[in-house]
Parts: sequence; C-alpha cells; structure tokens
Amino acid sequence: MARDRRPSLVRRAILRDRGKELDTARVAQALETLRHRSKTTLHDRLHRLRMAMGLAVQAGLAAGLSWLAAHELLGNPQPVFAPISAVGTLAASVGQRFRRTVELIVGVAIGVAVGDFLIYLLGTGPWQLGLVVTLAIVLTIFAGASVAIVIQAAATAVLIVTLSPSTENLEIPRFIDAFVGGGIALLVTAVLLPLNPLRVINRAARPALDLLAAQLDMAADALRERDRDKAQRALDRLRNNQEELSAFTEAIEGAKETAMLSPARWHRRDELTHYAEAADPIDRAMRNAGTLTRRAVTLIEDEEPIPETMPDAVAHLAESVRLLKHEFAVGEEPEQARERALRAVSEAGRAYADGVGFSGSVVIAQVRTTASDLMVASGISQEEANRGVRQSFGDQDRPGGEGERDEAPKPPAAPPLG
Repeated sequence: MARDRRPSLVRRAILRDRGKELDTARVAQALETLRHRSKTTLHDRLHRLRMAMGLAVQAGLAAGLSWLAAHELLGNPQPVFAPISAVGTLAASVGQRFRRTVELIVGVAIGVAVGDFLIYLLGTGPWQLGLVVTLAIVLTIFAGASVAIVIQAAATAVLIVTLSPSTENLEIPRFIDAFVGGGIALLVTAVLLPLNPLRVINRAARPALDLLAAQLDMAADALRERDRDKAQRALDRLRNNQEELSAFTEAIEGAKETAMLSPARWHRRDELTHYAEAADPIDRAMRNAGTLTRRAVTLIEDEEPIPETMPDAVAHLAESVRLLKHEFAVGEEPEQARERALRAVSEAGRAYADGVGFSGSVVIAQVRTTASDLMVASGISQEEANRGVRQSFGDQDRPGGEGERDEAPKPPAAPPLG
C-alpha cells in the first residue's frame, strides 16, 4: 500500500521537470523585473543629473568667488564661512534664494548676539554650549522665524562658543562672511551664470506630464481589458505624484526669481507669468485623472458596461497631455493638444449615448473635466474651455459627477513660448 502511494518514476520525473520550468520562468521574470528597474533607475538618475548640473556649476563658481572676495578684498586669512554661506544659499529651494540669503544673515546675527552675551556672563564649556544653542533656538522660534533662521542661529552659536577661546574677534568675520557668501551667490545666479528659466521649467514639467500621460494610457488599457489590477496600479501611481508636482512648482518659482533678479532674463517675464499659470490646471488635471481612474476600478469591479469608445476617450486624454508637453517644449501654440482633448470629450459623449452605469457616468464626467483642465493649461480661458467641451460632447444630457467648472475665468495660461 505504501509503495502504491508513492509516485511512479515517470511521474516524479514529470513533476521534477515542471518544477524546473517554473523555476526557470520565475528566474526569467525576476531578471526582467530587475532589468526594467535598472533602466528606470538609470533614466531617473540621468534626469536628476541634468536638472542639477546648472546648480552644481553655480555652486562651484559662487564658492570660489566668495572665498576670493573674502580673502583678497577683505583680508580674511581663513574665509571658511563665506563659501559655506554661498553654497548654503544656492542649496536652498530654487525660487527662495533671495529669501534664504536674508534668513542666513539674520540667523548669523542672532547666533552671534546670543553666543557673545552668554560667553560674557558664563564663560565657555560643554554646559554653556548646550545652554547657548537652546536659547538661540528658543528665541528664534518665539520670534516666529523660519526653520532656516533657527538652524543658522544655532550653528553660529555653536561656532562662537567653541571657537572663541582659540580665535579672537570671530564675530565680525562670521557676520561679514554671511553677507559676502550670500551676495556672491545671488550675483552668480542673477548676473554671471543665470539659468534659462524656460528650459528649467520645461525639464521640470516633463516628469509630471509623462506621469499623467502614462497612467491615463494604463487606465485606458485597463478599461479595454477589464483589468482591475492594472487600473489600481495606475491609480496608486497617480496618487504618489507629489515629487513630480513639487519639482514643477519649485521650477516655476525659481524661474520667476531668475527673471526678477537677472537683467538678461527680464524679457522673459511675461512668458513666465503665463507659463506659471499652467501649474494649477495641470495639478487639477492630475487630481481629476485620479478620480477618473478610481471610478474605473469600481466600474470594472461592479461589471458595469464599458462602451468601446470609453477607453478611446481616456487614451485621447493621454495623447493630449503628450502633445501639450511637446508643444510647450518647442514653443508652438498648443492647438493639437486642444484638438485631441476635445476629441476625448467627443468619444466620451458617444460612450454616454451608448449607455453606462453609475461609475461609468463619473468616468465620462471626469474625461470632460480633465479635458477642460488641459485646455486651460494650454492657454485659453475657463469659459472658452467649457464651451468647447459642451459643444464636443454633443446634445447628450450632462452626466453626473463633478463635470467641468463654471466658476469665474482664470487668466490665460502658458502661451506659445518664443
């Protein structure tokens, strides 16, 4: 009986071969996943390198010039703090460098004052150091200072307490170095080596728009295939879009600061103002695409009808985003992007006429809303975008859900870039 229960030699060989096939398939799948991740990681690293190359060159130039100015012009034999201040200013979030310079100087002043006063009263030592740092932080926070001022005040207080016994008259050089380093950093960014603000914005906008287009494509495929997991993956990725949107918003602020400070970029102010206004509708398009995808997940789960033109409408939205990115980058009027957005609305109208369920009607509504957002981002008013959406949708009753906005018009955003 026991011998009969054991698999035969042939069956054991078959099972062993199947196990080897499964192992081979798993290894191949794992290798493919690793290969894809390595390509993605390399692409991301190269993109970050291109984005940071200008900053790296600016920081190196500012550090060298600030040391030279403090050492040769002001006679400071060891101008350590000047290049540190310059690099600290440039390391601030793009668009906040002028503010960071002011904060750096204010923080140094507070740290010098607190450190000198307590050294005069209490002398130096480890417990005095702890007390000085604590009081510097407490005073700056009580005064409502920013985090940058708090850090500078505490760091300066540490330097004053620890270096004063061995270095005389440290306070004035430290204060002057803060002025020199911050001033040189602003000089480099505004006059000597100003970045092209439009190029900075285009590079920063690319990841956000690529993310939106890719996830809309995935949502369209999920609707065609009724693949709930694929729709959920697209939704999860859209929800984790803060890095891309933050980089885009930060680049806009930096471009506006460059155009304000740099005489060579003053002629770009009007273009940058309009381009900056595209950030809000792109952000709204991201959020509305997330709502669209979330309802697509529910639609598939509930086995609601999916007319053939519904996935096509979502795919046209993705193509509109890609066209918008391209036309922004080459400086063309984004006519093709608007046309494709209206085509998405037209396909959504056909899908609605064919019959959809509750979640399907929300998907249709979000196609209209997202298309309206993309048209506003392309440089037309909210009313004009809404009018085009209604005309393209046809004579169907408006579906439930959010729909396009009818609030007061926003100024035109992102005109053609010359």
